[in-house]
Amino acid sequence: MAELGMGGGVFSVQLEPMESARPAPQGAERCEFLVSANPGQPPRALRKVASGGELARISLAIEVAALGLDAVPTMVFDEVDTGIGGAVAEVVGQKLRALGAERQVLCVTHLPQVAAQGHHHFQVSKAVAGDSTHSAVLPLDEKARVEELARMLGGVEITKEVRANARQMLTRAQAD
Repeated sequence: MAELGMGGGVFSVQLEPMESARPAPQGAERCEFLVSANPGQPPRALRKVASGGELARISLAIEVAALGLDAVPTMVFDEVDTGIGGAVAEVVGQKLRALGAERQVLCVTHLPQVAAQGHHHFQVSKAVAGDSTHSAVLPLDEKARVEELARMLGGVEITKEVRANARQMLTRAQAD
């Protein structure tokens, strides 16, 4: 959890016996994930206390820890990087890349640190034509990928320095 921006956090599993003495199709116990994302706070039910970004990063941590123990062929992470940036975003990207080496991983992100880590990169866009909205998904080659990372990094004005930073980010990520 510390690597994913929740330093000092705690994750535990609580098993409570079901009322029935006989096992049900779901088992004989109720399982509750408990989490404290911040030091000094007691662990509480994950479903009640985790923010969307924390929940996504905890799910990512569980998938990384359990890699090879399940048969899930495809994982989808929608904005797993919400509420983070910088070094933590790069680590999240690295974890997703590690999963992607073993499984198909689809990740929606707005952070270049995460996008650079992907084995492949698609740009998703929306356009309004008349009274309807259309989405498009475009696979990016290396040159287009550098441009997209530069756009994510640089904002309105994309300079040669921003492009160089994007190229460096992509080269470093792909070298691992």
